[in-house]
Amino acid sequence: MSPGDWSANWEALVPVAVAAVYLAGTRGERHALRTASFLAGCALLVAALVTPLDTLAREYLVWGHLLQNVVLAEWAPLLLVLGIPPALALRLTRPRVVRFLTRPYVALPLWVGTYALWHVPALYDAALRHPSSLLALEHATYVVTGALFWWCVWQDAPHRLSSMARAGYVVAAFVLSAPLGLVLALVPRPLYDFYAAAPERVWGLSRLEDQQLGGMTMAGEQSIVFFAVFAYWFACFLAEQERLEEVA
Repeated sequence: MSPGDWSANWEALVPVAVAAVYLAGTRGERHALRTASFLAGCALLVAALVTPLDTLAREYLVWGHLLQNVVLAEWAPLLLVLGIPPALALRLTRPRVVRFLTRPYVALPLWVGTYALWHVPALYDAALRHPSSLLALEHATYVVTGALFWWCVWQDAPHRLSSMARAGYVVAAFVLSAPLGLVLALVPRPLYDFYAAAPERVWGLSRLEDQQLGGMTMAGEQSIVFFAVFAYWFACFLAEQERLEEVA
């Protein structure tokens, strides 16, 4: 495959099916913005799995793989969780295991640990060599743990956090996850052997330059996304304090 080819990835069928189930299951409780958010999350997953980004990630560039990981573990889950209406959130969190996994002190380490584990060089290369099994598992764990992580930020059920707690939770997530991108950007040698056999060096990037670009991209996007979410919840906290002072 050439770097610009689209990918016939069966995994893209999953978010299409999830979108259909969502539309059927929220028929009586839809909100336009929530529905748009959820469907945008599904569309983002499909795009990450079938566009040339998937080809770059599987065959050519660490940068492509890291950007795809960011979409699967951060951006798409954020939109999916934000798009779940409260009544559906209550139904989804009834099982005891879900209530446990959505606790902040469980969801955050699980998400960070999943991110870190799949970037261990031996496991990273193994996943790319087994795309229909291990790589598919990697993608699934990113989406699931990403949804668990963002659940604490956007949903009230089953554990309602204060605005300040949500802001602090996002800061903690950034502090714990940012070092991964920084390490990839600063380490002085290529870590992933799989791309040594790439058919060509896309954009003239060396293996080390590719890895550094990927690490900087990951660190940069996290700085923007996490700061934006933190700023939102901190602003909510300030507004709440102002209302309390007015009442007092």
